[in-house]
Amino acid sequence: MRLVQLEGSDGRRVALVEEPRLRLLEGCGSVYDLASDCLNEGASLIEGIERRRSQDFLDYDAVYEGRAGCRLCPSADVPSEPARCLVSGTGLTHKASAKNRDAMHAAAQAVTDSTRMFQSGVDGGKPALGEVGVAPEWFYKGCGTVLRAHNEPLTVPEFAEDGGEEPEVAGVYLIDAEGAPRRIGFTAGNEFSDHVLERKNYLYLAASKLRTCAIGPELVVDADFDLVPGEVSVYRGERILWSRDIRTGESAMCHRLSNIEHHHFKFEFHRRPGDLHIHFFGADAFSFGDGVRLEQGDVMQVRFEGFGRALQNPLSRAPSRASLVAVRPI
Repeated sequence: MRLVQLEGSDGRRVALVEEPRLRLLEGCGSVYDLASDCLNEGASLIEGIERRRSQDFLDYDAVYEGRAGCRLCPSADVPSEPARCLVSGTGLTHKASAKNRDAMHAAAQAVTDSTRMFQSGVDGGKPALGEVGVAPEWFYKGCGTVLRAHNEPLTVPEFAEDGGEEPEVAGVYLIDAEGAPRRIGFTAGNEFSDHVLERKNYLYLAASKLRTCAIGPELVVDADFDLVPGEVSVYRGERILWSRDIRTGESAMCHRLSNIEHHHFKFEFHRRPGDLHIHFFGADAFSFGDGVRLEQGDVMQVRFEGFGRALQNPLSRAPSRASLVAVRPI
């Protein structure tokens, strides 16, 4: 069961994907509202969706291609209050991503911290059920204002060194009234980072992640996260510049999903009732690791089996101009 969020002249809507159409749901303007209402009603998300099915349909091709009177939004957000959405991620969860990170840092260390972090996940990231394993790497992306939808550009800021795709699956969570995290579903994402800045010094990792990112177009309510194959591609004009098969899911990772979730939500301030969390689970491959540098207008495409239509985002570079952000006293 897969959902999309739409915005048109009559406001925000949620729709159920029934290829090749979208069935609009009644009485909910966002996935956030839908999940919140289901919690209040004591209903499962699937029950809530079933109760809200309408007889109104849209042509999915027209919406996906931008030819309809409405546009796709990120697959989950808090439209009324973006600051209530925390976007974060876990790195070094896949062997290929650890290898790429290790290559960036190898000049500085014989045995890198990236290798040590990945190996700690291999050794202790999949504890027995009910037990706590080793903590994974964690990073902050921003609040809900960094989220971009299908077809929206991902921007390399004026101060940045570069920008490149990171094809990942993200979990979407709502904190209930008792402060317990509740998983809404999973969505495809492009985590988008500045790998050139990170390569200069691994201590720049935190800053390299503070960028826009994309999720969607579809939110999968009942996804199987054991093994999720996919494909990531970069288009330059009409030709494919670079492409790789990718894999994610628990069997392709060194951490169990429950372990990642525990170490994210163990912090009390990550369990504030009413907050939405979007947490990326790490990438299996990205073009920068193969020496590709993206240019203005290149289109990044991420597709995972079972996650619906591909997520596409063009790369945009902000105008280069030196500007000092000056702080003045009040």
